[in-house]
Amino acid sequence: MLPPRAYVFIGLNGVRILSIIALILVFSSNIVTLVHDVQAVNRFVAAGKTDSTTDTSGSDDYIIGSTVPNQVGGAFWAVLNRLLIIGQVIVLIMSEFGWPASFFDRFFPVLGRNFGVGALGVIQCLIGAAILSHRVDTFTLVSAFFLFSIGCLNILVGLIWRESAKSKRSVTSWREHAKSALPTHVAGVDVRPAMSAATSVAPSFVSNMWGGKDEKAHASETGSARSGLGFGRQAEKAAGLKGTFFHYSSLGIPADRHCCLGYLISKPIESLPRYAPAKTTHTGSTDATAV
Repeated sequence: MLPPRAYVFIGLNGVRILSIIALILVFSSNIVTLVHDVQAVNRFVAAGKTDSTTDTSGSDDYIIGSTVPNQVGGAFWAVLNRLLIIGQVIVLIMSEFGWPASFFDRFFPVLGRNFGVGALGVIQCLIGAAILSHRVDTFTLVSAFFLFSIGCLNILVGLIWRESAKSKRSVTSWREHAKSALPTHVAGVDVRPAMSAATSVAPSFVSNMWGGKDEKAHASETGSARSGLGFGRQAEKAAGLKGTFFHYSSLGIPADRHCCLGYLISKPIESLPRYAPAKTTHTGSTDATAV
């Protein structure tokens, strides 16, 4: 049984995959339509030159076999329209993959990480409506209708999860969620500085404890004042003058593996709990009677 967050993650990524498929279909169908339009315009121009006595300018509203209107500059605007749609589809595909994220956050914030997928759905609906408003072939018609449907679904997802939709469907959100699950306060005390300090000390602790660095390298790192002192009592005294000493003897580490780190790990003082009975001292008379 998966947690509810896993079902949300799978569902949002399913919508993302369908959105990418729809955009790819629209991209390919517009390229096919663009090629067919150019071929139809070339046939129309060639037919007009061969039969100059016939006026073909007002015979049809569209050039036969294309989506190009039969008017002044119709071929130019039709080709420009297809190129703009292809460019928009490429940008939307990149935003669905989330790359490059910094580019979208700066130049297209509505497609960046801080916004949901509602704006993406609106743009998809506009592209689908622009394609469906013309007479196109079956492949282009199905692709545009599919894109329009996915756009409506993205608008619905954006209304439900708003700006958190992209963070919930992100693959790296699982890692971020695991980090946020770690405690940051214990008994009202912020433990984040201590955790970061322990993380930075751990690699050097392991390396020095098991002889990962020689004495000269360690001396160059810890300063010239302690160079040549080794890991004996002289090093302990030198460390005590500058800071505190880390006692490895409580961990059972030999003396030749001791290392000065400038951190103090003290052993807690033994004490009895409050509810435990106090220790009673035996007097000399009682001991004598017992003997």
